[in-house]
Amino acid sequence: MPGQDRQSDDIQLLVRSVVDYSICLLDSSGHVTSWNAGAERIKGYRAEEIIGRHFSVFHPPEDVAAGRPEQLLGRAAAAGRVADEGWRIRKDGARFWARVVITALRDERGLLRGFGKVTGDLTERRLAEQAVRDSEERFRLLVQNVVDYAIFMLDDQGRIVSWNAGAERIKGYRAEEILGTHFSVFYPPEDVAAGKPAMELEVAVADGRWEEEGWRVRKDGTRFWASVVITALYDDRGELRGFGKVTRDLTERRNVARALDERGMLLAHLVRAQEMERRRIAYDVHDDTIQTMVAVGMRLRAMEGGLGREQAAELRGVGEAVEAAVARLRDLTFELRPPALDQEGLVEGLAGYLRQVTAGTGLTFEITHRLDADPPPEAAVTIFRICQEAITNVRKHARATSIRLSLVSLDCGVHVRVADDGAGPPPHAEGPLRHFGLVEMRERAEIAGGWWSLSGRPGCGTTVDFWVPAVPHRP
Repeated sequence: MPGQDRQSDDIQLLVRSVVDYSICLLDSSGHVTSWNAGAERIKGYRAEEIIGRHFSVFHPPEDVAAGRPEQLLGRAAAAGRVADEGWRIRKDGARFWARVVITALRDERGLLRGFGKVTGDLTERRLAEQAVRDSEERFRLLVQNVVDYAIFMLDDQGRIVSWNAGAERIKGYRAEEILGTHFSVFYPPEDVAAGKPAMELEVAVADGRWEEEGWRVRKDGTRFWASVVITALYDDRGELRGFGKVTRDLTERRNVARALDERGMLLAHLVRAQEMERRRIAYDVHDDTIQTMVAVGMRLRAMEGGLGREQAAELRGVGEAVEAAVARLRDLTFELRPPALDQEGLVEGLAGYLRQVTAGTGLTFEITHRLDADPPPEAAVTIFRICQEAITNVRKHARATSIRLSLVSLDCGVHVRVADDGAGPPPHAEGPLRHFGLVEMRERAEIAGGWWSLSGRPGCGTTVDFWVPAVPHRP
């Protein structure tokens, strides 16, 4: 009929024009009887080159030897159609990964007239899938062989479903011993009794992850300090599939940190004890020794009037020696504990110290300050001692002509800067050979809960910056 003929012509035109799929007809024995544009593009043969040849030409030699082309036709004839994926061969001998559907074609009487064969080139998809599989395998191997972290998976109930080398090293279990066990086995009994493992999974589900540091238990019962991250894992539909768990053993780091804390506490106690002893000695020398020696000097001067010239001169020399000793003792008490620090405050204490140590040296100094209030005694002593050490370094080593000292209230503390115009920082000032005075300044600041830094360039002077809180600090 004309309508049917027109429809048949349209279908043939459509089939011939398709370029994304190879569509061809085979006779009942498997020989090619038709060929479309997609078949030429995918397999490389022109119609006149391939029509009449057996379709086994598209199969690798090993498949041909195994009789696979005939098997596919037999299965299609028996079942009506067969689908297959596998390697196929182009005209130039190159292989491509194909998705093939072969459909048996029968006439009205049910007689087999041939086969329709549709082939799609899935090489790119297969390569992409293979790349994903290779990437997953590399990642699996990486995770499996990491020894510094325990990395493993839990199912949605918290049972262990994977185990890596790091987990075995840190926790002591082999994979065959632990797989299928609930992860609460790693928690101390008191945490298990308190429901901590279940709570962590609940938080991970609600927030996406759980992170903490705490005690965990090895196979042998020993405890270790662990950093733990639990991450909820969802599939593409948003359904919970389980949890990823990463554990790191921080026991050694924690022990070092505790040792440093204990060292800091010891240093702080030593510094406070040292300041108390300095203050006691300064007061004892000032109130007892100096006053006694001043009285002796006055008594010696009073005795001069009743003596002869030679005896008076000799006595005057003794009195001058006593006065010199008193002056040295006053300097000592000032070094130990400047009276102005207790009587007039930090700024005047520093000004008095600078006046004393720069007298006769050619050094000039300038003090600027913007303090909201005088810092408490402990902070004031820390600031004074760091400044004292910095100024001593300038006076002894810097070959400077001026010192600039500034004190500013900042962030609930005091920021102090001691700058000079001298030779610059000493060699290796920040390295292992740095001067003990620099170490002492840094440690005083850090013990107080602050920070300290040294900067400068050769020939351009040195700047000491530090900050200490204006509240009592206990490490």
